[in-house]
Amino acid sequence: MDLNALGPRICIMGPSSSGKSTLAAAIGRARDLPVVHLDQLHHLPDTNWRPRPEAEFIALHDAAIAGPRWVMEGNYSRCVPQRLARATGLILLDASTATSLLRYVRRSLFERQRHGALEGGRDSVKWAMIRHITVATPPSRQRYRALFDKVELPKVLLPDPGALKRFYAATGLTGPR
Repeated sequence: MDLNALGPRICIMGPSSSGKSTLAAAIGRARDLPVVHLDQLHHLPDTNWRPRPEAEFIALHDAAIAGPRWVMEGNYSRCVPQRLARATGLILLDASTATSLLRYVRRSLFERQRHGALEGGRDSVKWAMIRHITVATPPSRQRYRALFDKVELPKVLLPDPGALKRFYAATGLTGPR
C-alpha cells in the first residue's frame, strides 16, 4: 500500500484504544500532514475528559476538515458525513472488543505520554469507558464496517493488531514515539 494513494486528507476510524491516535501520528510524520485528534477537539483541555459544548465541538471539527491537508482520527458519528465528504482516503481499524479493552487498561495504567492524550488531562481506568468499550462499541463496529463497505474512497481495512503491524511494515511507518 502506498500512503500517497490515500491523498492529503486521511480519515482514521475505529474502536476506542484500537491504535488510531498512534497511527495518525505515524502517518502525519511520514506524509508531513497535520494530525487532528478528535478527542482533543471534543474535550476541554486541563479537565478529566469533560466535553466541550456541542456547538463548539462541531465548529472546531468543521474548521479542521476545511483544511487542505490532514490526517484525522476519531469517530464522533454525528460528524462523519461532512468528514468523509472532505476526506480523500479512509482507514478503518476494526480491533475486537477484547483487544480494545486490554489496550485501554494498559494505556491507562502504564502509558504516561501517548498520542491523542488530552492536554493537562490524566488517563485512568474509568467504569464509564469500560462500559463504552464493552457495550456501545460492538454495534458501532458493525456500523463503521458497513460504512466502510459503502465508501467510494481509497481505503484500507485493518481488522486486527496483526494487520495493523503489517500495515506499519508495508508502508515504512515508524511506531510509537
